[in-house]
Amino acid sequence: MNDRLRAVFVDALQLDDDVDVESLKYRDIEAWDSVGHMALIAAIEDEFDVQFETEQVIDMSSFKVAVDMLKGLGVSE
Repeated sequence: MNDRLRAVFVDALQLDDDVDVESLKYRDIEAWDSVGHMALIAAIEDEFDVQFETEQVIDMSSFKVAVDMLKGLGVSE
């Protein structure tokens, strides 16, 4: 799951492949603003066929949080 999620972050936020995605936090980079956040949420939902609740959308502030949320929704490695 981590590799797939990493690829989603890179695509949705239009990052260079060498960016350390796992250390990123919301608003750490210009691309992860409110618009980028919604694009990232939509891309994660599409890739993993899940639907986040509003509270989860608001709370997703890092790669690790996204991993934990996906696990909570039953997505496995």
